[in-house]
Amino acid sequence: MSTRTMRAIRLHEHGGPDVLRQDEIPVPRLGPGEVLVRVHAVGVNPPDWYLRDGLSNIPPETRPTFDLPVTPGTDVSGVVEAVAADVEGFAVGDQVFGLLRFPSFDGRAYAEYVAAPASDLAHKPAGVDHVHAAGAPMALLTAWQFLIELGHDHPSPFQAERHRPVPLDAGTTVLVNGAAGGVGHLALQLAKWRGAHVIAVASGAHESFLRELGADEFIDYTKSRPEERVHDVDLVLDTVGGRESSRFLRTLKRGGVLFPVFFGAYDDEETARLGVTVSGTQVRSSGAQLAEVGRLLDAGTVRVAIDSTFPLADARAAHERAAEGHLQGKIVLTVA
Repeated sequence: MSTRTMRAIRLHEHGGPDVLRQDEIPVPRLGPGEVLVRVHAVGVNPPDWYLRDGLSNIPPETRPTFDLPVTPGTDVSGVVEAVAADVEGFAVGDQVFGLLRFPSFDGRAYAEYVAAPASDLAHKPAGVDHVHAAGAPMALLTAWQFLIELGHDHPSPFQAERHRPVPLDAGTTVLVNGAAGGVGHLALQLAKWRGAHVIAVASGAHESFLRELGADEFIDYTKSRPEERVHDVDLVLDTVGGRESSRFLRTLKRGGVLFPVFFGAYDDEETARLGVTVSGTQVRSSGAQLAEVGRLLDAGTVRVAIDSTFPLADARAAHERAAEGHLQGKIVLTVA
């Protein structure tokens, strides 16, 4: 009996974008609870290049283990090709999207087919094409779980306390740092959906884009420092992180909170003196939450911006684009 094969982008070693290699490998077999998806598009996310680099930027105690060769990718949109006998709610021909197996780094989405846990999938919104659907899962679930509803009881590897979103309404001021990026531009829209006053921080090239998405105020960080321009903010969502993230503590009112999406360094004495809180979490796959935010996508309440698209075979070029930075929305791989 012949084995069906497919194209997949795999890592046989760690390094730069040049280590991404196209291979011909067997189409995956379904396990219990899984759905075989014929992939139409794949979202490109920071964990993809973390995996490519060998996860060197993740603390060893929280670093998942994996063997080479490995297929990167977690965000997928496509059509159901087959369904395991124990799966309900999905049928052959359904259009679906999802964030697969995160935070395990075992999504295996850079391929023509992927075996996906049914619990990680949702039906793709009818009014959203595969490219925009593939750009949504990780970034939109990150924004949702930070800002709206955590939706799980898994402890965070980054803090002892459970992350708790802050109620957002017309009386809330939210500052989004890195507002033009994948998580940032979706978080801005979710905060506006809840009625908040939103201050967007990005480079000047993104001002018109962010104002179109609903930003009430805009700060060009290349011309002025946000902590010198803004005070008495209720919530900062920092999608950039790094050593300078702590400067945003000074934009908060007493009782305010800073949510760092990426790692940052914060001084406990400074946060206590300012009377503010720092809290984070780690995004996790959730088909149920994707179904909920999918309704916002379908209604046009939230839209995914696409920075650029590349064919699957050009995954290297997609990673090179990501390394350039200054993205406006998401990078997506298309699968013929």
